[in-house]
Amino acid sequence: MEGDLRIHGKSATVYVVSASTFSPENSTIKVKPYTRKWEKETMSRMREVTMRSMPPAPYSFTIPPRCTVRHDVPTVVFSTGGCGTNFFHAMSDLIAPLYITAREYNGRVQLLITDYQPKWVAKFRPILAALSMYPVIDFDADTVVLCFPSARVGLESHRILGIDPALSRNGYTMMGFRDFLRSIFSLQRPWTSPISRSSGRKPRLVMVLRRHSRAITNEADVITAMVDLGFEVVAAGPKDASDMGRFAGVANSCDVMVGVHGAGLTNMVFLPHNATIVQIIPWGEMKVACRYDFGDPVPDMGLQYAEYEVTAEETTLNEKYPRDHPVFTDPQSLHRQGKLWEIFLEGQNVTLDIGRFREVMQQVYQSVTTE
Repeated sequence: MEGDLRIHGKSATVYVVSASTFSPENSTIKVKPYTRKWEKETMSRMREVTMRSMPPAPYSFTIPPRCTVRHDVPTVVFSTGGCGTNFFHAMSDLIAPLYITAREYNGRVQLLITDYQPKWVAKFRPILAALSMYPVIDFDADTVVLCFPSARVGLESHRILGIDPALSRNGYTMMGFRDFLRSIFSLQRPWTSPISRSSGRKPRLVMVLRRHSRAITNEADVITAMVDLGFEVVAAGPKDASDMGRFAGVANSCDVMVGVHGAGLTNMVFLPHNATIVQIIPWGEMKVACRYDFGDPVPDMGLQYAEYEVTAEETTLNEKYPRDHPVFTDPQSLHRQGKLWEIFLEGQNVTLDIGRFREVMQQVYQSVTTE
């Protein structure tokens, strides 16, 4: 939207004042500026923003509020009230779409956040500061009337953890987005190349470890097997990954990232180009969903992808359910009942078959090394 735009955050209203005196009837549009429009439960938690179009006084029955503060740069209004505390959703729902939407302004854009979460803003402040040279404004708490020459309410989003250059006005790509992140965190490795096995150097592998669900119960044995294969292994738990700037450096130093399906794998955005991501898919006919989140986005990032699918013998669901239960005989029936999260995501850990897993990782080792 362009023109005379007056924004009152406290009432969550954007007044679009038309320059025409013979404008049609006043029109009102209500939007929730978050990207996961298909998730009713998520969207129900969002604050609604009203966009009200009207002719200027004296031609309007409603007098638009007077400007308190006038800005000479555009604004982007978006919500952090969804799943933004989850790193996957933060990147997929907010940061990548914000990059698509705001990057073209080269810092000369004011960010207004509704459903403001101070911890989220603090965590992602380095990225926000790279997109806007102005302090973020808490849209909901703002009592003044802010006026802008143009505004975008909501973020442009193309797909899960991805950017479609054909849809982007500026041809942005996921590789460009990753370069952008690398510059923010001063990451040193843009690319990784196969390592000569005769050089004595080892490919570096980071194991992204979970704790309360989808944890690897025999992680020590798995790490030992990876070391025996020839990897230098870095074990990273949730606390290690909580410091985004520090862990970005760890991820960027690695050639391979391995982990069970979950938000931690989103740190692949910090891997150097041509690195490999290995997703361990939990039991429960989860392959399609897991690939959708962390497999399909990989090629556009300039990364390589491998996966290991857990069998019925490797899940701790064996300790909770008999083998003739639908958990094992018909997992899809439980998906349809809405129990995917409860049973297959939150309800299981995995004990990897070292022999089977080693076969997959042997192939990965061969792909990241040369004679």
